[in-house]
Amino acid sequence: MTSSAELRGAVFLDAHGDGLLGPNGPLAQHIPGFAPRAPQQEMAHAVAEALHNDSVLISEAGTGTGKTYAYLVPALMSGKKIIISTGTKNLQDQLYHRDLPVVRNALGVSVRTALLKGRANYLCLYRLEMAELDGRPRTREERTALHSIREWAGRTRSGDIAEYVDLPEDSTLWFDVTSTSDNCLGQECPSFTDCHVVKARRAAQEADLVVVNHHLLFADMALKDEGFGELLPGANAFIIDEAHQLPEVASNFFGSVFSSRQLLELADDTVTEHLREAGDMQELPTTADALKKSALDLRLALGMQTRRLPWSEVSSQPEVTAALQQLHAALTALRTALKPAAVRGKGLESCTQRAEELLQRLDAFTSTAQENHVQWLETYTRSFTLNRTPLDIAPIFQAHMQARKCAWIFTSATLAVGDSFEHFSQRLALQGTITKRWDSPFDFARNAVFYAPPDLPDPNSPAYTAAVVEAAVPVLEASRGRAFMLFTSHRALQEAWTALQGRVDYPLLMQGSSPRGELLERFRALGNAILLGTSSFWEGVDVRGPALSCVIIDKLPFAALGDPVLQARLDTLRRQGGNPFMDYQLPAAVIMLKQGVGRLIRDVNDCGVMMICDPRLFSKPYGQTFINSLPPMRRTRKMENVQKFFVAESKRMQICRSPDLT
Repeated sequence: MTSSAELRGAVFLDAHGDGLLGPNGPLAQHIPGFAPRAPQQEMAHAVAEALHNDSVLISEAGTGTGKTYAYLVPALMSGKKIIISTGTKNLQDQLYHRDLPVVRNALGVSVRTALLKGRANYLCLYRLEMAELDGRPRTREERTALHSIREWAGRTRSGDIAEYVDLPEDSTLWFDVTSTSDNCLGQECPSFTDCHVVKARRAAQEADLVVVNHHLLFADMALKDEGFGELLPGANAFIIDEAHQLPEVASNFFGSVFSSRQLLELADDTVTEHLREAGDMQELPTTADALKKSALDLRLALGMQTRRLPWSEVSSQPEVTAALQQLHAALTALRTALKPAAVRGKGLESCTQRAEELLQRLDAFTSTAQENHVQWLETYTRSFTLNRTPLDIAPIFQAHMQARKCAWIFTSATLAVGDSFEHFSQRLALQGTITKRWDSPFDFARNAVFYAPPDLPDPNSPAYTAAVVEAAVPVLEASRGRAFMLFTSHRALQEAWTALQGRVDYPLLMQGSSPRGELLERFRALGNAILLGTSSFWEGVDVRGPALSCVIIDKLPFAALGDPVLQARLDTLRRQGGNPFMDYQLPAAVIMLKQGVGRLIRDVNDCGVMMICDPRLFSKPYGQTFINSLPPMRRTRKMENVQKFFVAESKRMQICRSPDLT
C-alpha cells in the first residue's frame, strides 16, 4: 500500500486532475457519482500546503466546490493530529458519520477518528438516576420518557443523545439527564467509570483526527471545561469549516452569562441532593425554593415582553434594583445553608461551589462595567440571561492561535465580500495569511435567474411585507410552490404567513411549528411546499432537486440596530474613527445574503429563481456591492420572464435550458 507520505506528496505535486481527487484517483474509483472538479483539486492542494508549512489559510469555496472532500483528503494524508471544527452539531454529525468514512475508505487509510461534543450532548448516568429518584411531580409523558431513556441507557455505547429519536431535541427533560460543567461531579461521581463524556474525551485524545463544533472549540479555549481538556494542546492543525460563524461564537464564549436557568437548576439539584445525602437538613429545600422564587420575581421585574437591550436601560429601575437585591440575598442564603451540608456528599459539595460561583458572577456583573465589554440582558417568556460580551475578540483569539503554532485553515462558502477577505480577517486579527477563493462550478448563468420585482415601497414602510407577499404570489404560482421564503425578522414572517393564507394552492410550512429537521423532511416529501423561515433557514440547509426551485428574500439582511452588542460595536468603531456602516454592517449583510442565496442551487442539475425584493439594491449606492456578490445569474425585473423560466423548466428541458431573458 502506498505510504501516507507518498500520498501526501501526490496531493502536493499534482493538484489538477491526476492525483487523489482526479479522474483516476481513489475517490473516483470508489465513490459512486464522484465527479472530479478543478476547484476542489486546487483547494486540496492549498490545504495540503498549509498543513505542511504550518501556515494560515483563508479559503472561500462556492457551493458545489466540494470543500469537505478538499480538506478531508489532505487532512487524512497529513500524518498530523488534526481538529476539524464545524458550525453546528448537525453538520458535525454529517461530517463524521457520512463524509469522513466515505473518504477514509476510498483512500484506504487507517487513521483513527473521533467525534466529540460538549458534555450536554451525552447522557449522564448519575443525573438520570437522580431524575428517577427526585420527588418533583412529572407528567405521565415525562415518566414514560424517563423509563424509555433508562432502557436506551442500557443499549447505547456512545451516550450521544442524538441517537435517541423518541424525545425531541429541545425537550426540557434532557436538562435533567445530561450534565453541565456546573453540575458535573467529575472524578467524584459514582458513575465516573461508565461516564460517556469521559469515554468520548479519551477516544478523542487517542485519535488522529477529531471532529468538533465551534461551540465546543471555544468552550475549551475559554477554559470552561465544556469540551476536551487536554486535546487542544496536542493538535498539529485546525481546520475550521463554516468559518464565517466563528467571530459570533467566539464572542459568546469569551464573555460570561448569568441566567435564571442556572439558578433554577441549582435550586432543583439542591433539593434532589438533599433527599439523597442530607434529608435531616430541612432548611435546604426551603432556601432553594426561595431562590427559585427570587429568580422568577426578577424575570417579572424585567418586564413581560421578550427583548434584548443594554443593561443600563433597566439597571436603575426601582423594581429591578429591589428584585436584584432579593435575588442576591436568596443566593447568599442558599450558599450559607449549603456550606455545612457540603461534607455530606459530593453532590451537595458541587451545589455549594456552584452557589459561590454564581454569586461571584452576579457581583461582577452588577458592580463594575468591564472595559471593552458590553453588558446586556435578554428576556424570554419565563427566563432571562445577564450577559457580558467582549466587543473585540481578536486579541483573545490571537492569543490562543499564538499559543498553538500550527496550521490554521479557515473555510466557508461565504467569507469574502467581492474578492476581499478583509472583514473576516480583521474580526480575528488574522495577519500574514494565504487567501484563496473559488467560485461555484455550477452553471448559474444557465440554471438560475435573479428576479428583482419593481415598484416595491421602502423597506421601512408599514406596508412593505404586504407588498412583498403581493409580489411573491405570482412567482409562487409560476414555481408551483417549491419555495423558501426567507425573512429578516419574525414579525415579517408572521405577517407574511397570515397574508398567504388562502392565496396559494400549495402547502404552507412555517418555522417554529415543528423542529427544523422535521420541517425539512416534510418540505422534501411534499415536493410542492412553501416554507417560511428566518435566520436558521438562511444557512446550513441543503435541499437538492426540484422540491426547492425558488428562494424569495424579503430584505437585505442588515443586523437589527436595536441589538445591544451590535450597537456597542458600532459605537466603538465610530469612536476609533472608522465607518460603522462600510466597515461592519455592509460586509456582514453581504455575507449573510450570500448564505441565503446559497440555498437555491445545491447540485449540478438544480435550477431555479432567486427573488430578492429589497428596492435598495437599485436605489442605494451600496446596492451594487450586494449585486456583485451574487453568482452570475441572468437578471430580470419582469414577471413574464420568471414565468418563461418555469414553463421551460416544467418541460424538462435539459438542465433548465430556458429561453434567453431580455
